[in-house]
Amino acid sequence: MKQIIVISGKGGTGKTIITASFASLAKNKVMADCDVDAADLHLLLKPVVKERNEFKGGQTAKINKNLCSKCGECVKACRFEAISKDLIIDSLSCEGCAVCSLICPEKAISMEDNLSGEWFISETKYGPMVHARLGIAEENSGKLVTMVRRAAKLIAEKERKDYCIIDGPPGIGCPVIASLVGVDFALIVTEPTLSGIHDLKRVLSIAKQNKIKTSVCINKYDLNLENTQKIKDFCKKSNVDIAGEIPFDKEAVKSLINATPLIEYDENLEVSIRIKEMWNKIEKTLRQDMELKKEVVKN
Repeated sequence: MKQIIVISGKGGTGKTIITASFASLAKNKVMADCDVDAADLHLLLKPVVKERNEFKGGQTAKINKNLCSKCGECVKACRFEAISKDLIIDSLSCEGCAVCSLICPEKAISMEDNLSGEWFISETKYGPMVHARLGIAEENSGKLVTMVRRAAKLIAEKERKDYCIIDGPPGIGCPVIASLVGVDFALIVTEPTLSGIHDLKRVLSIAKQNKIKTSVCINKYDLNLENTQKIKDFCKKSNVDIAGEIPFDKEAVKSLINATPLIEYDENLEVSIRIKEMWNKIEKTLRQDMELKKEVVKN
């Protein structure tokens, strides 16, 4: 089973549109939406939830007033000012550091797990899908990403899937790193803007640090040919393959309005043809890698 992740250094590059199209094109696969802070792959793949699980990703302090002597040591110790003078804990301000529970002389403060979100195992017409929803202002999204990936991998191994297609989060933070580690192939989707070029360089450095085979997709390449050339020059200098160049097309917006993967909305569009060519190229690369590894094992 090969794990393929579609990522972008910034939001709005068209990452999820391409991921949904890959889900439509690939055979015998499982999908995982690791953009847990703002998941939207489900809008295009329309999953039916089969299993719902709680995610507890942090802790909040709680004071047992029957044990509390009101000494106020916890108020002094809390650097986040989450404990008021009348010893009421603001759950939104509490960072779960547990200093108050350690310093309390009466052992009146305990740490309780937060219900930070949910993760789901669902079924789509394209195959199984694992996705999640992190609660508003909740943290530990990297931990939730790891849970989603682990569940998707278990399903892929149990059902003998060929691919796990991952819709990764934007940026270069903890969720991105949790999404990237251990995958077989990363497709970075960028756009011909200054911010797109800047963030492409950042996320590519993360992929290289993790020694992941990487290609770049330039989406909406024809909106700024000068910047597109800059991306090409950078990729050539960095020895990174360009998997595809996708033109801008207003029909892509219509496919979103219709909540349908672009490749299914109209497979004859130039943008759909380019996405299909890109997927075929990625699949061929993965097959070649598999054959090469088999030869190495034989020898």
